[in-house]
Amino acid sequence: MTSFASLAGAVSEPRAHRAQPIPLSILQKLMVPLGAIAFDVLFWNQEVGVNLALYSLFVVVVTLLGLPRHAPQWKSAGFWTMLLGTLLSSGLVVWLGSGAARLACVVSLGLFLGYRNQPLLRQVAYALLTALASATLALPALLPYLHLPVGGSAGWARARFYSRILLLPLVTLGVFHVLFSLGSPQYAELGHRLFGALEEWLGQVLAGISVPHLLFFLVGFVLTAGAIVIVPYHYFLDQESRFGEFVRRQRDRVASLAVRRPDFSFKKFRTLDLRKEYLAALAVFGLVNVLLLVVNALDVNLLWFGFTPRPGFDLTQFVHEGTYVLILSILVAMGIVLWFFRRNLNFYQQGLPALRWGATIWVVQNVVLVISVGLRNYYYILHTELAYKRIGVYGFLLLTLFGLGTVLLKIWQRRSAFSLVRLNAWAVYALVLGLAAGNWEVWITRYNLQPRFKEVNLGFLLDMPERMLPELAAREAVLDGMTRIVVINDSGYGETQFTPAEAHRLVKQRLQRWKEAYPRYHTWQSWTYAEAQAYEELYGQPQTKVAP
Repeated sequence: MTSFASLAGAVSEPRAHRAQPIPLSILQKLMVPLGAIAFDVLFWNQEVGVNLALYSLFVVVVTLLGLPRHAPQWKSAGFWTMLLGTLLSSGLVVWLGSGAARLACVVSLGLFLGYRNQPLLRQVAYALLTALASATLALPALLPYLHLPVGGSAGWARARFYSRILLLPLVTLGVFHVLFSLGSPQYAELGHRLFGALEEWLGQVLAGISVPHLLFFLVGFVLTAGAIVIVPYHYFLDQESRFGEFVRRQRDRVASLAVRRPDFSFKKFRTLDLRKEYLAALAVFGLVNVLLLVVNALDVNLLWFGFTPRPGFDLTQFVHEGTYVLILSILVAMGIVLWFFRRNLNFYQQGLPALRWGATIWVVQNVVLVISVGLRNYYYILHTELAYKRIGVYGFLLLTLFGLGTVLLKIWQRRSAFSLVRLNAWAVYALVLGLAAGNWEVWITRYNLQPRFKEVNLGFLLDMPERMLPELAAREAVLDGMTRIVVINDSGYGETQFTPAEAHRLVKQRLQRWKEAYPRYHTWQSWTYAEAQAYEELYGQPQTKVAP
């Protein structure tokens, strides 16, 4: 027969295996609900501005306060870099409020939390993935805290204990409040006004509660918990530990053949195999160098010295098709170099010098090709307009030049692919911060509305953020000298041409819409310096609205 003790043990076994909550400090227990409330106050029905900076600083301060004095994060270069990047991008959000600044702030905060979790990480991408994984695990780790005790003397005793602690002070406070109200008319009046204000505030709060608002609050709670509650996640750190900064000599897989056949010369076979790979690499570098030399010679002759598009020349097609194809060829060239220098060919001493110089010449020729692509982009901007894509092309070319430099490091220092990815990831992050510091919309408007241009895409300018409107208003007279003013249709296909008089009407409508809308939607949560200065320059200082 089954004993009573065994049945009791079987019943209690699931409770023994119940998930244990992650240990939380007092700071985290206080800041998770407070951060959720702050998220709701800052972002509900608000545009992004100073609220993103304040929330990021809140997460940073709570994270720093929760670090022990001798934590390894204080000695991590990645942790300090991302801390400074978060502070810088938060300041750029308040100053400019551009999309690039917002992206840089969110990415910097995520990377900061990733290095807070695992300060020994070297890969930027792994830090971001670690932060996302930790945030995903944070909410399940908090669920045990929401478990309520079911029955039992311990639960009843705890409820009585907390009721005595909470109810006794409240009852005492109520009694004295009644006595003071009866004895002091001034106190009674003050209490009446206080409770009236509290009643009005509760009415507004309850009126503002809705299902979407509750869901938004839950989103804020989840995000805050994921940012503040750090769940140690070592997977990507373990993966990263398998990779080194330099290529190591590897034993070929044909070693098993030499073991099974004593008369088989493994060393000779390995040498012949490397020689075949070396000859293939040398042929590829030699032939493509010749082909690329022809392409570069044609581009240098066409673009580098006094390029002027002839009448009827389709500059748009010339730039777009040529740029994309040449960029693709550069990426393929980098991939081929990485392929040939991935393993033991780095240690083939008989032909390594010739192979290195051939690959180096190819990389240098790709640098020339990058310059040619940059000139194509420059001539398009010079003769047409400045746009986001043109700026993006230059950013990509900067990354390409940096990537080609790291390829040279791989060739001459036997760097691994892991090392190249690590270095280029840092370059991407630096470019994101650099783009965040640019007031691109104002510069684009200032450039495109020059008297020397006879064509303008007015719809592109009208769709930009409002901080560029003072520049548009100041240069509106330039539209009178334009021979072609177009606005792209809402469908994205086709365009509509406007006369200068009609273009002035569109500009006036855009300015009037912002003049009426800005005081309505503008609150202190969405405030940015650039937008406030633009409105003040056009219409005077607006009244800051307090969000309900």
